[in-house]
Amino acid sequence: MRFSKLFTKTLKNAPADEVAKNAQLLIRAGYIYKVMAGVYAYTPLGLRVLENIKAVVREEMNAVGGQELIMSSLQPKEVWEGTGRWDDEVVDVWFKSELKDGTEVGFGWSHEEAILEMLKQYITSYKDLPISVYQFQTKLRNELRAKSGIMRGREFVMKDLYSLHATQEDMDEYYDQVIEAYKRCYDRFGLGDSTFVTFASGGAFTKFSHEFQTICDAGEDVLYANADHSVAVNEEVLDDAAQELGVDKAELTPVKSAEVGNIFKFGTEKSEKMDITFTDSEGKQKYVYLASYGFGVTRLMGVVVEKLADEKGIVWPENIAPARVHLVSLGANEEAEKLYTELQSKGVDVLFDDRDIRAGEKFADADLIGIPHRVVVSTKTVEQQKVEYKARTSGTSEMITQAELFELLHVEA
Repeated sequence: MRFSKLFTKTLKNAPADEVAKNAQLLIRAGYIYKVMAGVYAYTPLGLRVLENIKAVVREEMNAVGGQELIMSSLQPKEVWEGTGRWDDEVVDVWFKSELKDGTEVGFGWSHEEAILEMLKQYITSYKDLPISVYQFQTKLRNELRAKSGIMRGREFVMKDLYSLHATQEDMDEYYDQVIEAYKRCYDRFGLGDSTFVTFASGGAFTKFSHEFQTICDAGEDVLYANADHSVAVNEEVLDDAAQELGVDKAELTPVKSAEVGNIFKFGTEKSEKMDITFTDSEGKQKYVYLASYGFGVTRLMGVVVEKLADEKGIVWPENIAPARVHLVSLGANEEAEKLYTELQSKGVDVLFDDRDIRAGEKFADADLIGIPHRVVVSTKTVEQQKVEYKARTSGTSEMITQAELFELLHVEA
């Protein structure tokens, strides 16, 4: 990927109406474009980050038996009326419209009812369960106050997984498996040490839920955590949760946090309202158990920026960066071209800054864009038969051989 071919340009200043740090940096670095409050477009660089996040999540969801699909965004009114969630008094974030024939429809903000409506066609016996399905989809929610950049929007990409079970025990066991899968995701995103499973209110979903919260000054929530962070409780259910967990509220300290995942056990609530049953091993009709697991893909991108950025710009974890290497050419274009070609041939994603601009501008852009490894090829480095290497998280650079660079990147020379 050549910098000179990108249609985006880096900016020295963020738009005056954008106050969230994540959006400011992502706009300046050319990852997103603000369409309106709470709505952003993702450029080629931004899309690469989102696809890398999705790849990690997809791998972990597949590992716990998830089957990927994609549901429709248009939702029929009747399906949601049966559970009461079409009512604006119950769910106040619907975007709704009418078809040309007058049929009322809503734009999907979640898909529990829709998943059950579809899967009931395939479930007759306990032998058909369990089922676990997930999707990556753009959700639409009519938030009253869209804020915090891409951490809370009206249009966003979400991974939502739904599991259907024959028994409470089976649902509980799978629920715990997904919790561990989510923990692995956050570890791979560089947030594992500061992300916790918390007890929280279910809101429009269920009475209670579990959230994955990352300690972050830009977050909208407040967690009460103990000294070693082994216990973390959302402020809104502090009294109930402290009592259930048997902890002393006086031992918990408030910290700001950002929600990066939310999971729920519906049990048989939805299937009872929608009359979705199966025949158990004794020939009796039983209601299906349902659990739901949300993961904010675009929100995670914003939280990573808020959490890991420094005074120079974004700092991407290697697993989700738009490229592994930011290659900078300073007057030694032929040698830089050779290295660019060779790195690509070894499967290394590279952003090649081949622009004819000042070195200082290139270095500032490299820091702002936040790719993990910066490699400079110049007349000086060519004379020494080396390259200048700097990790994005390091304050100093060093001269290394090309063979040493390949070893550092874990590719064969």
